Amino acid sequence: MEYTVLGKTGEKVSRIGLGAWEFSEAWGLTDYEKAKSVVKRALELGINFFDTAMVYGNGFSEKTLGSALRELGAKRDEIIVSTKIPGEFLNPLDIPRAVEHSVKLLGLGYVDVLLAHWPPCWHNYPTKVYARAMEQLVNVGLVRYLGLSNFPVELVESFRSSLARADVEVFQHRYNLVERWAEAEVIPYAEKHRITVQAWSPIAKGALTGKYTPDNLPQFADVRAREPVFHPENFEKVWRVVQLLKSTGEKYGKTPVQVALNWLITSSPAVVPIPGAKSPAQVEELAGAAGWRLKPEDWAALEEASRGLTISYSVYYVKSGK
Repeated sequence: MEYTVLGKTGEKVSRIGLGAWEFSEAWGLTDYEKAKSVVKRALELGINFFDTAMVYGNGFSEKTLGSALRELGAKRDEIIVSTKIPGEFLNPLDIPRAVEHSVKLLGLGYVDVLLAHWPPCWHNYPTKVYARAMEQLVNVGLVRYLGLSNFPVELVESFRSSLARADVEVFQHRYNLVERWAEAEVIPYAEKHRITVQAWSPIAKGALTGKYTPDNLPQFADVRAREPVFHPENFEKVWRVVQLLKSTGEKYGKTPVQVALNWLITSSPAVVPIPGAKSPAQVEELAGAAGWRLKPEDWAALEEASRGLTISYSVYYVKSGK
């Protein structure tokens, strides 16, 4: 495994993290022993950066991840765990109450990185109010570092200007080879201000794995079934990139997943993908995305193939016929 530095903190984190949304009913990994085996293999392969959230299984993911890390004997000062507080909790009453509960569920003594999961768009809590309330948890030791997930740069600026001592060390945004809007503002801002970008959905919910084809798309019961990237209109374009991932991987002895993740970490020193995994074998594949680099010409070929690709997010609405 290779490592980078978390924001401006000096903390060492693996260049590939592990997302724990899989430990929930949404993705179906609710068997504790199976989830524990995933965490075990991650630790064995040098992954030390784990991400979860309060809304993942309504705390089930946090409890599962924390229990597994403790039972496996992970050294507390050698792992970094981030969790996220939803926008509707971002008020002075709910922030300490919810975070104290997360600390209890994780059982790790404190939260390394607390991110606001999304802006409080349904309740309009003032940015300064929740920024200061989150910073207070850093002051008292429940949280070490702060982050923002799915926040536009304008709100990031407002949040940062409201802090007295702490700063934003982590962003979390959707970012993958075929969904690249983060490159417009977020990633340049992060690079300039030394903020780590946790890339969520780094293999586009599985669209870049090579598992799916235009004739074999996720079915209705699958959590991915209504993802726009899998709509035939979009996937027809995505499929061309997948085929290039396959042929590129053959040159390096790598899978499409490993090439797609390596493209991300080759593209920006700030980016740390946080894919999920349901088995130890999948963790091994993810870890194999680090420790090597695409040659410039292969990176450029993928860049060119994906640069002009557009995903329509209104496609299900427009194509519904209603």
